[in-house]
Amino acid sequence: MERNTVTGNKAVGSRQKAVSSRQNAGVSGLPTAYRLLPTGFTLLELMIVISIIIILVSVALPQYQKTIMHARETMLRYDLDTMRKLIDQYAADKGKLPQSLDELVTAGYMREVPKDPITDNADWTIATGDDPYSTEGGTGVTDIHSSSSDVGTDGRPYGEW
Repeated sequence: MERNTVTGNKAVGSRQKAVSSRQNAGVSGLPTAYRLLPTGFTLLELMIVISIIIILVSVALPQYQKTIMHARETMLRYDLDTMRKLIDQYAADKGKLPQSLDELVTAGYMREVPKDPITDNADWTIATGDDPYSTEGGTGVTDIHSSSSDVGTDGRPYGEW
C-alpha cells in the first residue's frame, strides 16, 4: 500500500510526488539515449511509402488513359453528328449540298472546322455523292468521317463512324 502525505488540502502519494519532482527538475521519463536520437524517417520507411505510391499509380494510370480515350471518342461522335446535321441544314436551306466543309464555314453554319479529336487535326475524310437536292444533278458532301486508321473501343475503325 502507498502512504499518502497531506500537503495543504491535497493528498499526494509518494509515487506521484517523485514523478512531479522529476518533472519540475526538467528530467523527462525517457532514458537519455532515447532523448538524444534524431527524429525523422528511416530509409526503409521512405522506401515502403514510395513503393505504395508506385503501386497506386500503376493501378490508376490505365483507368486514366481509358477515361481520356472515352472522352475523345465521345467528342468525335458529337462532332460527326453535328457536322452531319449542318450538312443537312445547308442542303435544305440552299437547295444543294456543300462542296466542302469550308463552304459551311463561309456560309455561317460553323465558326470553324473542328479538329478531329483522335488525330488532333482538321483532316476529315469527306464522302461525296450525287446531290438529291440539285436540279442540275450535281455532287456534294454527303457524309463525313474521321481520317484516323485506328480502331475504337467498340471494335470499329474510326473511319467507319
